[in-house]
Amino acid sequence: MNYDHADVTAGLAAFQGLYPEKIALSLDRIMHLLDAMGRPQDRLPPVIHVAGTNGKGSTCAYLRAMAEAEGLTVHVFTSPHLVRFNERIRLAGKLIDDQRLIDWLARTRAALGDHQITHFEATTAMALLAFSEVPADLLILEVGLGGRYDATNVIETPALSVITPIDFDHKQFLGTDLAGIAAEKAGIIKPNCPVASAPQSRVSAEVIASTAAENGSDLQTLSIEDIELVPENVALAGTHQRYNAALAGLALRMVFGSQISSAAIWNGAKSASWPARLQRLQPGPLTDIVGGIPVWLDGGHNPHAGGAISDVLRQMGGTTVMVSAMMASKDHGEFFRTFEGVVEDVHTVPNAQGHHGADPAALAQAAALYLPRATAHHSLQEGLKAAAVTGPSQILICGSLYLAGDVLAMNDEYPA
Repeated sequence: MNYDHADVTAGLAAFQGLYPEKIALSLDRIMHLLDAMGRPQDRLPPVIHVAGTNGKGSTCAYLRAMAEAEGLTVHVFTSPHLVRFNERIRLAGKLIDDQRLIDWLARTRAALGDHQITHFEATTAMALLAFSEVPADLLILEVGLGGRYDATNVIETPALSVITPIDFDHKQFLGTDLAGIAAEKAGIIKPNCPVASAPQSRVSAEVIASTAAENGSDLQTLSIEDIELVPENVALAGTHQRYNAALAGLALRMVFGSQISSAAIWNGAKSASWPARLQRLQPGPLTDIVGGIPVWLDGGHNPHAGGAISDVLRQMGGTTVMVSAMMASKDHGEFFRTFEGVVEDVHTVPNAQGHHGADPAALAQAAALYLPRATAHHSLQEGLKAAAVTGPSQILICGSLYLAGDVLAMNDEYPA
């Protein structure tokens, strides 16, 4: 469902169908457009470029919260959005407003002419134009997919490259070889530009280290000492979120040194917010369906994310019933396998309209390979009602960021 302003929708639609593939990993098209726009990527504040498989968005949220706690003004570019496209672009601390978004979309379309480009490439170029024209102290730039050929990888000298935990995802684009996936993520490392990395598997760590060495780039990997600089109970739920917060703190110290105080890192770790990452939903039209049962929402959709969510559920205790939708392209069985012994009842529902969601019946079959009970439903509301019948301690909605966006909109909780 589309929740954007009508003129924003029209502006975004101007970039639809300009390239035969939705995703085509290459930098040629966006570089052509950026050249036509006067190379806005060369007129940006210091850039922290963030790649990885899991934790990118949360790490960006901690980076922003910590920098703002120090009084810095921060631009942020993330994707995808949950409810409105505006969420992808934060200008000096605030989500981009509709009118300026409409204007920058029109200018980008005019500069494009008859050139072929994907939608993500065009809107990334538009965001870079916006960031170049609004003053800020820092730009946090999240990779969309991969790294080496992602549209964001047009910054010649970022202040820092950050690589969050690497795992399997987007196999249709990045393949099933972990070393190859790590090489794509490490493709954001630039000559003589420092790198901060989360702890990685041996294979991924070796690829990152060799890429950094080839580029003459100083590599620092998150240490126990870095983790101890953030509180045990950070703003976002889950042990893994302490690692994300600590990685953000390390990154800011590498870029700004003593300009970032220990207090700002600590306070930012306690105050960051990032919707649909183990977010407890507030009372609203959707949660009213299940009465007073706590409802948690997470957009995680791969096995690594599933494992992190399962760890939190174990810590919560009690009984958890899951309501899930997923994209057809995801590894459904491996995702559900991570909840073995933690979740017994799964209620599968259709994904958000306009996306290639998995059939709920097929999804239930995949879940039933690992979990005791799985039931398919025709709607999210139907699945929630069924989940509430057994009186669980909590309900978890997960499996897709697109589903998460619809859930937030239906419950009147719009990201701000």
